[in-house]
Amino acid sequence: MIIVTGAAGFIGSNIVAELNEGGDRDVVACDWLGAEGKWLNLRKRILRDVVPPEELPSWLSGRKGVRAIIHMGANSSTFAANGDEVMRTNFRASLSLLDWCTKTETPFVYASSAATYGDGEQGFDDDPSLAALAKLAPLNLYGWSKHLFDLEVANRRERGEKLPPACVGLKFFNVYGPNEHHKGAMMSVVNKSYAPASRGETIRLFKSHREGIEDGAQLRDFVYVRDVVDVALWFARRGADVGLYNVGSGKARAFRDLIGTMFDAMGRERKIEYVEMPVELRDKYQYFTQASLNRLRAAGYNGAMTELEDGVHHFVRTYLSQPDIYR
Repeated sequence: MIIVTGAAGFIGSNIVAELNEGGDRDVVACDWLGAEGKWLNLRKRILRDVVPPEELPSWLSGRKGVRAIIHMGANSSTFAANGDEVMRTNFRASLSLLDWCTKTETPFVYASSAATYGDGEQGFDDDPSLAALAKLAPLNLYGWSKHLFDLEVANRRERGEKLPPACVGLKFFNVYGPNEHHKGAMMSVVNKSYAPASRGETIRLFKSHREGIEDGAQLRDFVYVRDVVDVALWFARRGADVGLYNVGSGKARAFRDLIGTMFDAMGRERKIEYVEMPVELRDKYQYFTQASLNRLRAAGYNGAMTELEDGVHHFVRTYLSQPDIYR
């Protein structure tokens, strides 16, 4: 069986869907379903069990036959402020799974984040060495919690301590796609913008507060969720590997390109206006992110990354514009 944590969430539910659609029904989902409708992300799936995260350690005790743990579970809000809660869910729970996978020699693939890069001044090279990681300074609690776990894996590796046969961290960039609807303010920009755009409203993007960068020309590496899923499952199935890898499109694109493409996919006129960025965000705002995929390619992953226009059109026409918006 394969265990997917955060299985009712955005990326986790897409991983479960891909496993099922590929014929794998020995899937255990670990997540809290809550009251935000997250269960809808799993409504079409076949699952062996649904395990609340606090019960997973006892559920795993003495368990055999686990082919891999794909650990997507986390508090992924960049607005999270409760440090104790974030440490419990994002760091210590990850340590517990790392220890279990090490003891049982179970492949372990986990979600890191591009938020670990902070303001990007150190670049976006996924160098897994402890020295390189120590130079990074995340800008929010979520990013720090992910960074802290990356550091611990690197520390164990450089001390020569045992790790799982596959221990792979994936630094996700700006992921978009189906099954985000429970995320509220943390939904991707295209997902949040679709409903008002379909009502004929104008979409508002931030003005630039940096000289030389036009309004709406702030750049992000937008990556379609199916590419993220393909990479995660490739590592889960690949076998021995200990590493940290960027997962993005490898191409920085402007927010106005993203939203313009969404309007095009809807067959509507582009209606975009630019508004002032909140003062409290200006010192923390990233104007550029772009994943270096050199290490991922060197590891042997040759899958093509979806072009922005293709991904947004597929998302809009296959999901957002349909009566059933869930994968």
